[in-house]
Amino acid sequence: MTDAQRAYESRRAAKAGMSLDKWLAAKEKEREEERRAAAGAAAARSAATEPAKKPNLFRRLLDRAQQPLKGS
Repeated sequence: MTDAQRAYESRRAAKAGMSLDKWLAAKEKEREEERRAAAGAAAARSAATEPAKKPNLFRRLLDRAQQPLKGS
């Protein structure tokens, strides 16, 4: 961390009434919680994928129109 960043964080820590070490530890803990929440949300989204829907009337008609005619 650069001197400017350290000074900025120490001002924020003083404003919150904490020491710089406590402030940085709390900030890191919040970041870790956000990462876990984001990973959990991504896992839930991937697990909740919907199965493919049955093609509707127009899709079936278009598919049938693309097929060659059956000869007798």
